[in-house]
Amino acid sequence: MIIALSIRSFLLIERLDIEAAGGFTALTGETGAGKSIILDALGLALGAAGNRKFVRKDADQASILVEFCLPPDHEAWALLSERGVEASPFETLTLKRVIPADGPARAFVNDQPVNAGLLGELGESLVEIHGQHSASGLMKTARHGDLLDTYAGNETLLQACRESWKAYQAARSARERIETDLKEAEARHAWLAETLETLEALAPEAGEVEALVSERSILMQSEKIAAAAGEAVEAFDGSDVEAALARASRASERILSFEGLAESDGALARAARSAADALERALIEAGEARAALDALSVEAEHDPDRLEKADQRLHALKGAARKFGVEPDGLPALLDDVAAKIALSDAPQGAIDKARSEEKAAAARWRTAADRLSEARRTAAGRLESAIEDELKPLKLERTRVQVRFDPVGEDASGLNGREKVEFEVETNPGAGFGPLRQIASGGELARFSLALQCALAETTNVPVMVFDEADQGVGGAVAAAIGERLSRLAGNRQVFAITHSPQVAAAASGQWLVSKTGAAANGLGETLLKGLDQHERHEEIARMLSGATVTEEARAAATRLLEDV
Repeated sequence: MIIALSIRSFLLIERLDIEAAGGFTALTGETGAGKSIILDALGLALGAAGNRKFVRKDADQASILVEFCLPPDHEAWALLSERGVEASPFETLTLKRVIPADGPARAFVNDQPVNAGLLGELGESLVEIHGQHSASGLMKTARHGDLLDTYAGNETLLQACRESWKAYQAARSARERIETDLKEAEARHAWLAETLETLEALAPEAGEVEALVSERSILMQSEKIAAAAGEAVEAFDGSDVEAALARASRASERILSFEGLAESDGALARAARSAADALERALIEAGEARAALDALSVEAEHDPDRLEKADQRLHALKGAARKFGVEPDGLPALLDDVAAKIALSDAPQGAIDKARSEEKAAAARWRTAADRLSEARRTAAGRLESAIEDELKPLKLERTRVQVRFDPVGEDASGLNGREKVEFEVETNPGAGFGPLRQIASGGELARFSLALQCALAETTNVPVMVFDEADQGVGGAVAAAIGERLSRLAGNRQVFAITHSPQVAAAASGQWLVSKTGAAANGLGETLLKGLDQHERHEEIARMLSGATVTEEARAAATRLLEDV
């Protein structure tokens, strides 16, 4: 839900800060006070096109900030994560739009700069605006199938259809790949056979080139390595290290043999034992060092033949790589690929028959899943049509009929989503014929139709905020009361705002804001103001809406009845 809206220097609004509550809030006020300006500002924060004309006269820039409190599982958080925007689902979400008087517009999410397109994507999941000239996502036919599936509870069937479609496409791709490989193998059999013979004789191994390059680098320095190893052996032997350590070790052992010293725990005895132990370890290490030097000498021996063989092997591998147009490391994979194609061309029918059988079985599974989805959709469509028409009757649209149209599509067009395209259609007058929703030309009718659809589809969307702009246009009395009742019902599990001139609609709200306009200031502009009304102020405002400029006692009594009936 929206918890705060801040507007600065936007058209007639100089400064406006709104703290919103849940439920249904009505926005009322005289015509021209600026109710629709507030709606325009909200739309701008949700990604609508910016324009310098929005900036209030003599201001440097206009800015709009809207703050949301959303559940952790709302889709907006996943979208922000995908786009690399830092946002915690356990904090509020703020969208901000800045329109300079001179310069490009800027957009922000949680104070991080983003493009307006992202605001628009977020806006579609956060707020639906139903007004005189739009009905938000309901006018987008691409969404109608999703709305019907959610209404019907088709999530499991839809998932099964999508998974079987992906399996079908994978099987078809595998069959096409085998057929392509077979044609290539048949057309290039002689080349493939010659290539296979060459590569099998060469027998390239994975990682071989890297290993050869490393070995060659070492072998090219083997003379220097051998010389250094020999120098180490000569130095070790020349110093007679082992003999010296042996003599020292025997001397330390004699010290410990003196009477009384071995059993003593004095400083001299401890030092003697420590020296004897250290010399013994050094003697062992010296022996191991001598053995290691011998092994080093053997390994470090300069071998020109090994270097030549490494050079020849590298030359052979690189030559084959150039011949076959691959990197040297790609030769093992090429060998496997060529061998597979030769095997395929030698026994083609079995592989093709298997691939075709698997594709046919996968196609049958998808068609079964798609047919089950289609049946569920058509069954639900009748219930939905009746539910929408039941909502239309009290809204003075009783002559309007609704149908869910199904148009078959080719498999490649929408296999993931079944075998048909879904679109809601209306007939505004009996016998006129059904057509798309946009043929509802009247602004008031469009807003009321959107309201009826939303009531029938109340459980099909997780959009937390809905805004209705003058859904009561051109109606009054019982119809206006029916509109108010439906807006209040929608607010049971989301936040609803309605711009209204109807006292019946305003009385149905759980809260009410009064939009007013001051006279012209020194700069020639008026200013739009907004005030939350308490119960007494609501009563007076509804009485004004009933009677006009002069509030009569009869209007106050009627306002009392309206508020008591809610």
